[in-house]
Amino acid sequence: MSDTSIRCVVWFGEPTSIERARLAQAGWHTRVADAVAQGGIGIRRGDTVVAMADVRKADTETLRSIARLMADHPRIPWLALLSTDTSVQAPELERVLRASIDFFTAPIDMQRLVETLGKLAGDAPVPVAYTDVPGITGNSAAMMAVVASLRKYAPVDLPVLITGETGTGKEVAARALHRLSPRRDHPFAAINCGALPANLVQSELFGHERGSFTGANARRIGHFEAAAGGTVFLDEVGDLPPDAQISLLRLLQEGTLERVGSTQSIKLDVRVLAATHVDLEKAVAQGRFREDLYYRLNVLRLRMPALRERADDVLQLAQIFLDAFRKQHNCNARTFSALSRKALRDFSWPGNVRELLNRVQRAAVVAEGAQISVADLDLEDVIAPRAGHSSLGLTRTSAERDAVMACLRETRFNISECARRLKVSRVTIYRLCKKHQLVLEDMQ
Repeated sequence: MSDTSIRCVVWFGEPTSIERARLAQAGWHTRVADAVAQGGIGIRRGDTVVAMADVRKADTETLRSIARLMADHPRIPWLALLSTDTSVQAPELERVLRASIDFFTAPIDMQRLVETLGKLAGDAPVPVAYTDVPGITGNSAAMMAVVASLRKYAPVDLPVLITGETGTGKEVAARALHRLSPRRDHPFAAINCGALPANLVQSELFGHERGSFTGANARRIGHFEAAAGGTVFLDEVGDLPPDAQISLLRLLQEGTLERVGSTQSIKLDVRVLAATHVDLEKAVAQGRFREDLYYRLNVLRLRMPALRERADDVLQLAQIFLDAFRKQHNCNARTFSALSRKALRDFSWPGNVRELLNRVQRAAVVAEGAQISVADLDLEDVIAPRAGHSSLGLTRTSAERDAVMACLRETRFNISECARRLKVSRVTIYRLCKKHQLVLEDMQ
């Protein structure tokens, strides 16, 4: 940003003096605008501009004008401000809510507004629940169980078998175990057993002597020796051929290895972590994997949950991936639309975290505006209307859900206060939470 550029909130409505003062304190200039009379937003090159759709006192004509401005300026991030008297079911308001990145209910939580503006400006960290374990992100119950196991297993110098579907982050867990262990200052070697050529597995893992086979022109130190004192992570350990399984068993039992072409045993201190997405018990029963090796590897067991089991972490991870992508590439996308956030939560993610990363990166490239849409994520089918449901009905349902979520967050999940602001009964709030599958404990 240049020295003459500014950060500006174009406020379509009537901000209070307190709201303007708090924004000014945070470094944001507030420009009050009239949506009906405004011909555009007026953006200077280099300025950071966010638009606020203040619908607290907006009539139907104003709402329509705001909706037109939103359509005319898709690259500008829009926020919406509701009042306790705002009817969230008005069709004109639905269009405004659909195009808004986030919603606020008066009186505004100014701290959250400032944090949101900072995130849109690209200079504030995303408010995600990082754990204190390196590389592990999320606050879902499933990930908290993983973190607890990592802390238990890390100091104990025993093998760990990490299981889980492809793309769940088994190597991330292995690296976390290493970093939390007393071996953290020694090497960490990650090896994909399935990617090793069958005729070179022994040499790659355990090394070879000069002349031990054609092409062995010099002694080679294998991955295990190179990681002496540290940790070796064997990904897809179920793909190891029988001779390599025997050598690995000897290493686990006796703490020794022999290079290919040598009869000399080498004493080695190394911790072995292994991962697999296949059923090793079934592989043992079918004779494809040694039973004694299985029991040696399966001393401690860590299961990485599928992404569909940790829906509460999806939006956090998606924003992390988007922000990381923006640091490396020039793109317009800064956050996700209301419908895309719902689609992200509702999708089953068969490819797990790896698929989420790929979809977010692709969406960041194709997105035209500041917010990533459902189409950008290629998740239209997730929010497609069911038979007998019109798209207008779907839009109204989505707007209603987002407005209730926004009000709950603004009131810090005080059901009575939320009911008062929306002018409905407490029973209605609970009914709406049930209707939209909003679990209050999970939202806090």
